Amino acid sequence: MTELKEKPAGEVRGPRKIWEGALRAVKGGGTEELVEQFTSEMTLVAEGLCEDQSRLRDAVQELQQNQTDTEQKLYSEVHALEREMEESRRDTDRQLKELSARLQAIERAVQQDQDKKEKKSRLPGGFMGQLTLIVGIAAGAWVVVTLLNLLRSVIAP
Repeated sequence: MTELKEKPAGEVRGPRKIWEGALRAVKGGGTEELVEQFTSEMTLVAEGLCEDQSRLRDAVQELQQNQTDTEQKLYSEVHALEREMEESRRDTDRQLKELSARLQAIERAVQQDQDKKEKKSRLPGGFMGQLTLIVGIAAGAWVVVTLLNLLRSVIAP
């Protein structure tokens, strides 16, 4: 209240003048200069942020393009591998069929050999077999002749 008594009678102080006075007292006299300096620094910061954002946008686009390229490359490699696997599967199937046919042919040949051996074992074969057959026929003939002689001697005494 002492302050109001000391001021001259013709001077009216409003809230704005009080505020400006307080700011001058605290900061000194160059408020417009400070505001101008602050504005220029903020403009510089905003421009830097804009450049950074532009660089980041470019980097994101580059990364997206790299990812797209990598996806396409992987897609191509996967399809190439699928084709190779399909060809390998077909080759394997073909080889398996060939081996199966060979195995069946071998089994038939073995079976035919076994059938031939069984036939040979039933009938004497080779030189010894033929000799045995001739001796058997001769022995059979001797037995028949002996029986006939025996019957003749019994019937005609």
